[in-house]
Order: sequence, then C-alpha cells, then structure tokens
Amino acid sequence: MNNKIYRVEKSDFFNMRLDKYLALKNKDLSRSYIKRLIDEERVTVNKGLTKGSYKIRKGDLIELNFPEPVEMKIKAVDMNLNIIYEDSNILVVNKPPGLVVHPVPGNYNNTLVNGLLSYTDDLSGINGIKRPGIVHRLDKDTSGVLIVAKNDQSHRNLVQQFKNRTNKKIYHALLKGYLPHDQGIIKAPIGRDKSDRKKMAVVKENSKEAVSRFSVIERFNNYTYVEVKIETGRTHQIRVHFAYLGYPIVGDLKYGKKIRDKNLKFVERQLLHAYQLGVNHPTNGKWMEFKAVLPDDFNNILTVLRGKF
Repeated sequence: MNNKIYRVEKSDFFNMRLDKYLALKNKDLSRSYIKRLIDEERVTVNKGLTKGSYKIRKGDLIELNFPEPVEMKIKAVDMNLNIIYEDSNILVVNKPPGLVVHPVPGNYNNTLVNGLLSYTDDLSGINGIKRPGIVHRLDKDTSGVLIVAKNDQSHRNLVQQFKNRTNKKIYHALLKGYLPHDQGIIKAPIGRDKSDRKKMAVVKENSKEAVSRFSVIERFNNYTYVEVKIETGRTHQIRVHFAYLGYPIVGDLKYGKKIRDKNLKFVERQLLHAYQLGVNHPTNGKWMEFKAVLPDDFNNILTVLRGKF
C-alpha cells in the first residue's frame, strides 16, 4: 500500500481530530488500525509527530506512512470449497456451518482463509496478515454466501458498498415459536450487553441503529421459518433481534435457552443461513446476485418438522 499525503484546505475539516480525519479519508481502514499507525509514529503533521487528538488546522500537511507488507505465515490447507462464482477480482463461496472465517487464537489452521490460501494466490491484503481477502464475515455456525476480494482495489470497493448499505443481504432462519406476523420490520439499536460483554443486546446507550425486515416462509406447530433482509450489519444482528422479540433462532445457545430444544435435540448449531448477497461488481459496476442453497442439516430439520407438524 502506497503512502498518502493530504493538504487540509476545506473548512469542514478545521478543528477536527486527526484520527477522525484519517478515518474519513480512509474508509477501508479500521479506527484501531489508524490508531496503531499513529502510535507507531507513521503519521506526521507538517513533518512532525503528533497524537490522534490533534485538532487539524488550515494548511496542515498530513502524511500517512504505511508499513511494508508482512509475509503471511498462515498455513494453506486443502479444503473442498463450494465456489459459487469466481473471476479475476472476486470469489464467492458457500461457507459450510462449523467453519471459522479467519484465524483466531486457538484456531490458526482450520479456517476459510486457510482454505482460500490453498485454492488461490490472488487475495487482497488490506486487512493484514490474518484476514487476506476477507471483506465481511459470517459466524462460525452460520452458513451461506460470503464474498472474497482477490485484489486491494476490489476490497476497498466492496467494503465501501457494505458501509454505504448499497448491497443486499438476505438470510433464512428457523425460529423457536409461532411468529404470528406474516412480515414486519425490527428497528432496535444494538450494542454490548451490559451484563455480558461477550454478547450483544438491544440497548439504548452506546448502541448503533439496527434494522431487519422479515417475512414468513413457512410455519409449523411451534416453529417459524423466515426470510430476513438486513439493512444494517451489526454483530449478531438477526440472532439478537429475534431473541429480543421472544423468538430465538433454533439451536442458538448464546441468545436462546442454554439447553437444546427437546423436539430437536439433534440440532448442533443456530439455524441461520446467508441465502443471498447482491453487490455491484467492484470493477465494472454491474449488479450481481448470488444465492447459496441450504446445507443438508438445515434441510433435514425442515423435513423433520414437515413430517411432525
């Protein structure tokens, strides 16, 4: 990644914090990464070092010096990936349940990234050495459509689409309980659970807007199969929203009951599937939509429910 230089001339930026300014100018970079660059003295103002809290003035010369790319040390692992679509800029995969997207402490070798590194040498590197190509993520036990960037230009474009909410994200989920409404909109802000920081929750303070639209596909005696279109992309959004309404996703031990459903004891994960993803192609702008068929475990459970109820 090349170094960047900015000359501040617009009054809109006067008196703005340096870290906020850099975040606005580099929307593909996280706030934490920008903070790290400042802490590592890779950001200068008028050739001198400063802090993230520095208030920008007219005529300031800001230089952002990126570190040299670090050689990836992630192990390539041969996997039978279900590739939905691929060209020279993007790759779309149907992620199976149980597969972590990128390396995390305790799991560095059995992730989607490991499989991608074995499949192709062309992956973007914006997110650093631990997440090559990864534009967005799905929870370990959530299956479905996931798009991967094969170069940095495509990565930046796709990240911007997710940020601007110009893409389309549709999920299928099986809920516990008989949801009486055929369709609806859930508008409930999501933030960290005050009693458990490892969980998200619907809260008023320190939260962000979250909007989910749903429609019922099929009902059973005490279960509801729904399609959900999310307009925002908050962590665990669908799981949190339906648990908040009192209809948790079947198999979700984190946001539902801590014990398994007595009628579906064989369910081993939350039954949430990223069914469809729509984006503008990052280079030619063409609108594209990708669908991922339900995995066998989800289909089998629907078959069981149709036989029982």
